[in-house]
Amino acid sequence: MNLPSFIAQRYLLAKKSHNLINIVTWISIISVCVATFAMIFVLSVFNGFNVVISDMIHQLSPDLNISAVKGKTINLNEFPLEKLKEIKGVDYVFPTITEDVLFKNYNKQQIGQVKGVPQDYNKIARVRGTILNDTTFDIRHNDIDFGVPGAGMAYFLGINVYQPYSSVQVYVPKRGNASSFNLENSFNSSKLIVTKVFSTQQDIDERLVLAPINWLANLMEYDNLVTDVEIFINDKSIKTNGERQLGRIKKEIKNILGDDYKVYDQHEQQETLYKMMKAEKMAVYLILTFILIMATFNVIGTLSMLIIDKNKDITLLKAMGADKTLIKKIFINEGLLISVVGGILGMLLGIAAVLVQQYFGIIRLGNGEGNYIIDAYPVALQFADVVLVFTTIAIIGSVAAFFTANKSIKKIQDVSLNTR
Repeated sequence: MNLPSFIAQRYLLAKKSHNLINIVTWISIISVCVATFAMIFVLSVFNGFNVVISDMIHQLSPDLNISAVKGKTINLNEFPLEKLKEIKGVDYVFPTITEDVLFKNYNKQQIGQVKGVPQDYNKIARVRGTILNDTTFDIRHNDIDFGVPGAGMAYFLGINVYQPYSSVQVYVPKRGNASSFNLENSFNSSKLIVTKVFSTQQDIDERLVLAPINWLANLMEYDNLVTDVEIFINDKSIKTNGERQLGRIKKEIKNILGDDYKVYDQHEQQETLYKMMKAEKMAVYLILTFILIMATFNVIGTLSMLIIDKNKDITLLKAMGADKTLIKKIFINEGLLISVVGGILGMLLGIAAVLVQQYFGIIRLGNGEGNYIIDAYPVALQFADVVLVFTTIAIIGSVAAFFTANKSIKKIQDVSLNTR
């Protein structure tokens, strides 16, 4: 340990000549500790909600989505579906059609999206897991076409899946120019029977209805045309080597398809949502950093009082040959020690609180009577956040200690010169 750090440590631990300085020092440490605790815990809560939202999006979103660079549709006659199915790690390759439509149920109407999917879509375990009133669903059975709306869409349209023969009328704009703007001449329409409802992320629930792809293709007058091709990757491959496996498959698909098609992973499919979540987390981090800066004012006050209290020690050190730089380093280290000790205590308490919340769910959502997807506040501790918080504390503490030590020692020297 070098001399400035050794003396700073002694100043921190040793009893001061005025008991008030000891009290103020501990108040400074506790202030930084509380601010650090809040940063760790609140950022972990944001991480937890991000994980929950990502899991909900993952349920009904493909691992990779392929769309055309030019135009809206993909011609299946020219698309290498079989080559994509041969890629190692790929479980399913599904052509789909997604279109903005008008839904109508009696006197209720709602604009949303209908997504045409093949019958094998119900083989995907995570998709089946979104069904509220069952664990399976059929898009088409006994020549009957079924629709599966999101819970929000079902609510807006007043659909009761427990009522026999619940249905929804779907209106799709006709291809080409229509003679007049009315439902008969400008739209193709057909009915879907509704017996199941899915529930996932709210934005998807409120706008989407699943339907048979052949039914939708006929309604939209598509002949071997689709809007997207969805890739679902083997779950075991994702769990064992997720990002690398996904990146490899995405690269292979791009090599097969060339530049005529876009390949998006789930983050790119929901780019706006993920950017918004990152922006929210950054805004919270900046607010908490501002609170930490406010807590650092206590450190500034403590360090100023300590420098005044140790005026005799400063004179003695100068008499022993210590220069101004050495004396400044002592008190800079002292201020940094106060911030770092408070920061480490806050991080340890924050990490402990996050782990307790993660495993025991102490802080509940609401009073326990609401209909929530999760019962307690979700948390997820990330090592990057711990490093970020510690770095923030070190930077703020260093800056505060440097300016305080520089100004206070200069004033003491000026006072000493004037006294002489």
